[in-house]
Amino acid sequence: MPPKPTNWRMYGKMAVAGLTCCVGGPALIYYISPTEEELFLKYNPELQKRSLENRVGKQEDFDNFVARLKEYSKSDRPIWVEAEEAARKKRSGKIEEQAKLMQEMQQRKEEIKKSGTNLMPGGSL
Repeated sequence: MPPKPTNWRMYGKMAVAGLTCCVGGPALIYYISPTEEELFLKYNPELQKRSLENRVGKQEDFDNFVARLKEYSKSDRPIWVEAEEAARKKRSGKIEEQAKLMQEMQQRKEEIKKSGTNLMPGGSL
C-alpha cells in the first residue's frame, strides 16, 4: 500500500487560520481599544476635574513606589522579603513613636498633679 499523499491544501488553510488568529487578534484589539485621552474625554466634567487634581499625587505615589522597589532590588534578597522588612520597621517605628507620646502625656499629667493644680472634670486634660 503506497503512502498517502501530503494534503498541502489542508496545511495551507491551517497556516492561514493560525496566522490570522496570531496576528489578527492582537491587531484587532490594538485597533479597538481606546487611548487614555479618549477615555479621559468620555468622563463627565466633574470626574475630569477630580482626575486632574489627583494626577500629581498619584504620580508622586508611583514615583515613591518605584524608588522603594529600586532600593529593595539593591539587596541580594528577594524584593518581597525586603518590602516586608521595611513594613515591619515602619510599624515598629510608629509603635515607638506612640509609646513616646503616651509617656510624654503621662509625664505631663504627673507634673500637673505635683504642681497641685486641681483638674476639673471634663477639662481639656
